[in-house]
Amino acid sequence: MILQTVFQTWLPFIYLYVVGGIFFFSGMYIIIKSGSLDPKKRTHKLWIKVLFGGYFFFLFLHAFLIISALYL
Repeated sequence: MILQTVFQTWLPFIYLYVVGGIFFFSGMYIIIKSGSLDPKKRTHKLWIKVLFGGYFFFLFLHAFLIISALYL
């Protein structure tokens, strides 16, 4: 039962945020290194925070909803 829960819910979650995270963080690295987003500028710093914050917000929201559906 527990192994089935892991494969049906947590494995797709891990895959989504690990593989998606690799692409997201690689893209952010390229964007910052190319100068498209300059961390020294105030408005660019805000957008960097928004992008990283959005990634982690949805990661935690998704995890919370899975935990709520399975264990509460």
